[in-house]
Amino acid sequence: MYGAILGDIIGSPFEFDRGDKTKNFNLFSEGCGFTDDSVMTIAVGEALLAVGPEAAVKEIEDAVASNMQDWGKRYPHAGYGGSFRHWLKENNPMPYGSYGNGSAMRVSAAGWLYDSIERTREVARATANVTHNHPEGIKGAEATASAIYMARNGSSKEEIKEYIESEFHYDLSRTLDNIRPYYHHVESCQETVPEAIIAFLESKDFEDAVRNAVSLGGDTDTLGAITGSIAEAFYGIPAVLIAECKSRIDKGLMTDVLDEFDHVLGSRSVDTYSDEVDETQANQMIEAAIDKYY
Repeated sequence: MYGAILGDIIGSPFEFDRGDKTKNFNLFSEGCGFTDDSVMTIAVGEALLAVGPEAAVKEIEDAVASNMQDWGKRYPHAGYGGSFRHWLKENNPMPYGSYGNGSAMRVSAAGWLYDSIERTREVARATANVTHNHPEGIKGAEATASAIYMARNGSSKEEIKEYIESEFHYDLSRTLDNIRPYYHHVESCQETVPEAIIAFLESKDFEDAVRNAVSLGGDTDTLGAITGSIAEAFYGIPAVLIAECKSRIDKGLMTDVLDEFDHVLGSRSVDTYSDEVDETQANQMIEAAIDKYY
């Protein structure tokens, strides 16, 4: 989930077309901070951990809805859209037919926790269905989780591209250079998820993928979150960026969920993740990030 959260943080200052549609920007610039994308990513991840890998669809839906409302109350000013903000306050929350990109930006945990792409897609549908039950909202979540699942299991970019195109009928033949001139702030899955996947497909590493996403303009925090979630699964993330991420989210409340998520997934390479990095090393990494990314 670090990839989604880093993409959100890095993209946050440029949302609503406030950037210059360039890849040349300070990775952690003034105004960087987590938004609703990170809050709901963590909420969904915690819910999926709680119910376990064999949970029925209804159990998943109930847990996700309850957890998102709980986290929404903890972070009531994280930047939620109007309909979702009202949903967070409902006593009996019901899906409202949304095809917004929120279903895709929060789904990354589903791409990591399951042993088949069929189960991954089933769980992704469940996480979307509690709010974004429009076919496009569900498709966006499924496509994102599928790309993550394939990336973490060794599929090539071409294999990922072919699967997403054949299963979800997104046009991934375009290039970022084609998209940039006309792209603008839009919050639908159908005009965010394919662009985010293209940003990943054209990348050379995790950082480059997020820069690609932000360079499109528009809903940059969500583009960054979706692209970053796929790029993490394909490339991994440098430990210095993990340390920077942890320094920018709430220690304890948020980091505990991420630590548990990593524990469930098993041990990871210290070159890629910073689970085994002590506080002194983390501080050194943050100083290195300041030198490199600011």
